[in-house]
Amino acid sequence: MTPSGAAAHPHVFAEATLEVAVAPDHVVRSLGHVWRFDDLFSATVVMEFDKNRDLKLDEQELAEVGRTIHESLADFDYFQMVTADGDEVAMKAPERLIVAYEGEQLVIMFESEPAKPLKLAGKVDFGIYDPTFFTAIDFVSDDMMMVRGLPADCRRAVIRPDPDEAIAQNQQTLTEAFFNDPLGTDYSKIFATRLELDCGGGK
Repeated sequence: MTPSGAAAHPHVFAEATLEVAVAPDHVVRSLGHVWRFDDLFSATVVMEFDKNRDLKLDEQELAEVGRTIHESLADFDYFQMVTADGDEVAMKAPERLIVAYEGEQLVIMFESEPAKPLKLAGKVDFGIYDPTFFTAIDFVSDDMMMVRGLPADCRRAVIRPDPDEAIAQNQQTLTEAFFNDPLGTDYSKIFATRLELDCGGGK
C-alpha cells in the first residue's frame, strides 16, 4: 500500500476496527487499530512479497510487508485524524505494524498514542482516512469504533457524514482552499467516519 497522489476513487478497500483506551484520569492512553484488506489487494501483496514462491507469506515476509507499509504511511500520519474541539492532535508514529494473513486477507494491527497527554474534555474526535483517496477504510458498524474506559460523564457517538451535507457545510472553505492551492487541497477528512467523545467543558 503505497499512496501515490490523489485518485478519483479508491483502489484498495479495508474494513477497520478502532479501540480508544482511556485511563482513569480521563487521559487517552492509546489507539488500537486493526485493518482487514480486500482479497484483491491482499493477493497482490502476496505476489509482491512472496520471495520463496510458496504462495504464502512466512514470518520474515510478513515482517517485510509491515516495514514497507510502516514507511509508506509515515507521511500520512498512518491515516489517523484526531482533533480536540476542532484542533488537530499530533500522534506519535507507531513503533511497528504487526501483519498477518488470515482467510486470504491481509490484516494490519498497530497501536499509537498522542504525542502529548490528551485529556478528554469538550469534543474529541477520532477518525481514519486516506487523504489521497487511494484507500477506502470502512467501519462496517458503529460498534467497530470502541472505547475502553469511557468516563461516566462522556458521551460516545459515531459520526457518518453525508457527502452532500459535508460539501454544503464546508463550501466556502473548500472554494477558498481550492483557489489558494488547486493541486494540494486535502478536505477528504470531512467525509471520514469518526468516533466523537463529548465530555463537556473544552476550550
